Amino acid sequence: MFLRMTKPRPQPMIKPNRSISLVNIKDLQPLQSSKMDPAIWSRLPGELLEHVLSFLPLKTFLNLRSTCKHFKSLAFSPSFVSKHTSSSSNFSSFLLLSHPQCYHQFPLYDFSVGAWRNLFLPPSVVLPTSSGDPSTLLSSSNGLFCFSVPSSSSLLVCNLLSKSSRIVSFPAYPFDFKSLTLVSTSSDYKIFVLYSKFSSNYALVYDSRNQAWRKFNSFDSVLRDSNHRESVFYNGSLYFTTPEPFSVVRFDLDGGGWERTDSILPSELVFVRLVSDGKRKLYLIGGFGRNGISRSLKLWEMSGENRWVEVESLPELMCRKFMAVCYHNYEHVYCFWHEGMICVCCYTWPEVLYYKVSRRTWHWLPKCPSVPERWSCGFRWFSFVPELYALV
Repeated sequence: MFLRMTKPRPQPMIKPNRSISLVNIKDLQPLQSSKMDPAIWSRLPGELLEHVLSFLPLKTFLNLRSTCKHFKSLAFSPSFVSKHTSSSSNFSSFLLLSHPQCYHQFPLYDFSVGAWRNLFLPPSVVLPTSSGDPSTLLSSSNGLFCFSVPSSSSLLVCNLLSKSSRIVSFPAYPFDFKSLTLVSTSSDYKIFVLYSKFSSNYALVYDSRNQAWRKFNSFDSVLRDSNHRESVFYNGSLYFTTPEPFSVVRFDLDGGGWERTDSILPSELVFVRLVSDGKRKLYLIGGFGRNGISRSLKLWEMSGENRWVEVESLPELMCRKFMAVCYHNYEHVYCFWHEGMICVCCYTWPEVLYYKVSRRTWHWLPKCPSVPERWSCGFRWFSFVPELYALV
């Protein structure tokens, strides 16, 4: 008997039927999101709630804090402060225009989008004007503003972002001050004032740590003819330029002493202004020419050898426009630092000339469209870099 060997037939491969499933899709119910029981939030430890909310973007949280007092207080909790201390990186920086015709609002130029906005003062810092004397914005520093409030014989220091403010009473009555500078740090602020009484001149410093004024003797050549002479903060001191013959003097904010610097200023200067970033750089801007007429505008930087090194000159066409704006009345010219830019302004002109230090380029800021044509003077520009934790 012979056995016949046959090859086993290959089993046909069963292709999966895509229409077949182990679970009927119709029987699947969508996951239902249920709201968290409010009782759970109430039992959540305060430290954990602070930690969770600290991960919110700062702008989102500032909108959320208006929902309840507890959320508003969390903005100053240790968790939130430690995470958002460097709050300026979360906000745009602005140039703010103050004008006598602006009441409780200020035009702002937002550099992040290249557009104009309006800033309205919150009710908590609305300035009293019952006596008819308008309040005036005098100085700004690291998110803080300092207003003069003649109706109450005081100054108002406020943080518009945190909506906090403090009244600082004048140290004397009447208080005829010539110049005011606000210097704000991460932990406190100082207000420097040049003040005249009878035939005597003084320098007054208000310290927010002890909420008191201190009086020092003044440097007479600084106070003389100083209606528009601004000081700049650099390495713990305030720096001033004197009238001709031009020189630079400094005032130690902590010690209260005056000192004339030994740096030699460039020759053939018609007018000079100082600008500083606060710590690392000190700049000098001056009109260059003869017989009281500026033919060019130049920028110098203080070197490590305590001498002025020329950095840049304003291009000729832009210089012609700027000199025409000033009309050779250089007392109207003032300068300030703003986020890597040197801004050159004039009280009688609504535009701003600025120099980008990193790119070494000059630009004109476009005119604010809300400024009426009839406004011919009184234009005062300020740097506004919002800081949530700038304390008043």
